Amino acid sequence: MDNPLKKEFAYFLANQKEMVEKYNGKVVVIKDEKVIGVFETEAEAVSKTQKDHKLGTFLVQKVEPGTSGYTQTFHSRVAFS
Repeated sequence: MDNPLKKEFAYFLANQKEMVEKYNGKVVVIKDEKVIGVFETEAEAVSKTQKDHKLGTFLVQKVEPGTSGYTQTFHSRVAFS
């Protein structure tokens, strides 16, 4: 299965240095290759962003130098009826 947020993560990697300078320690939300929100926590980022954007359509990424900020993958839960 292809990762639907691959483009957003590639954008983060390409711009990580600049994001660290601007948002170090924060959590950014990336959609369509742009930062659409900056938050203190992952939970806040998801909670507020999902009000206007469908889960699975945006990337929530902790901003810090190096690779430690993106060594884990999280999947949102989806309710099936």
